[in-house]
Amino acid sequence: MIIKLSIVIGCGYFIYTKLVDNEQLKFTVFYKNLIENDIFSIKIIFFLSLLTFLNWFLEILKWKSLVGFVKQISFFEATKQSLASLTTSLITPNRIGEYGAKALYFNKKYRKQILGLNLVGNFYQMVMTLFFGSIGLCYFVLSHKINVDLYQIFKILLLVFILILVLFFLLKKLNFKGFTFEKARNFIKSIPLTLNIKVAILSLFRFLVFSHQFYFLLLIFNVDISYVDAISAITSVYLIASTIPMLSLFDVILKGSVAIWIFSFLNIEPLIILSTTTLMWILNFVLPAIIGSYFVLTFKPSFTK
Repeated sequence: MIIKLSIVIGCGYFIYTKLVDNEQLKFTVFYKNLIENDIFSIKIIFFLSLLTFLNWFLEILKWKSLVGFVKQISFFEATKQSLASLTTSLITPNRIGEYGAKALYFNKKYRKQILGLNLVGNFYQMVMTLFFGSIGLCYFVLSHKINVDLYQIFKILLLVFILILVLFFLLKKLNFKGFTFEKARNFIKSIPLTLNIKVAILSLFRFLVFSHQFYFLLLIFNVDISYVDAISAITSVYLIASTIPMLSLFDVILKGSVAIWIFSFLNIEPLIILSTTTLMWILNFVLPAIIGSYFVLTFKPSFTK
C-alpha cells in the first residue's frame, strides 16, 4: 500500500509542480489565455474531451487486442491496466514503468509474453510517429528553406545506427532468468499477421487523433496557418520529442521547447504554442493519470502466482 500511495502522491506532486511552477508558462498567464480564447465553452470542452476519449479508446482497444493473443480480457480490464500503467509510468524515463505495471496484472506464466506484447504495441506507435514525422519534417525543412547541417545529421544518423547495432548485439547475448533474444524473436514472430495489421491500424488512427487534436487547438487559439503547414510542424514536433529520452512528467516541457522552435518558423507566438502543448498534456496524460490513480490504489498484485 505504501508503494501505491507513493506512486500516486509522487505523480500528483509532479503534475502540480509542472502546472503551477512551470518556468516556461506561468499558470496565471496560461489560465488567462484560456479564458480569452473561450476554451471553457461547453462546445469546445465537449469536442476536446471527445478527442481525448477517442485517443485512449484506441489505445485501450489496441491493448485488449494484443493481450487477447495470450489471454482474453474485458474492455474494462484493459482500461484499468492501461490507465494504471500510465499513472505508474509518468515518473519513469520514456514511460518504461508501463511494462512492469501491466505485467503485474497477470499470472507469472504470462508476464514475459505481456512484456513482449507491450513492446509490440509501442513499436507500432513509434513507427507511425517516425513515418509521418519524417515526411512532415522533410516537407517543413524544404518548404521553409531551413538551413540544415547535413554533415551533422549524417553523424547523428551514423551514431544511432551504431547504437542500434550495439543494442542488437547485447540483446542477442542477453539471458535473464531464461529470457533470451531468440525466445523474444520467436514469440514476436508467432503473433498472427492479422493482429499485427490491426495493431498498426489502431496506432495509425491514434496518431491521427492526437495530432489533429493539436491542430484544432491551434485553430481555437486563432492561429492563421494552413492545414499542411500545421500538420507538417506538428508531426515534426512529435518526431523530435519522441527521440529524446526523458521522464514523462517533463514531456510537456520537452514538447513545449521543441514546438516553440518549430513554430517559430511560422511566426506563431510562444505563448500560444506553450498553451497548446500544456493543454495536450493535461487532456491526454494528466486527466487519464488521475483516473489511473484510482486503479493503482485499488490494485491487488499477487506475487505468488
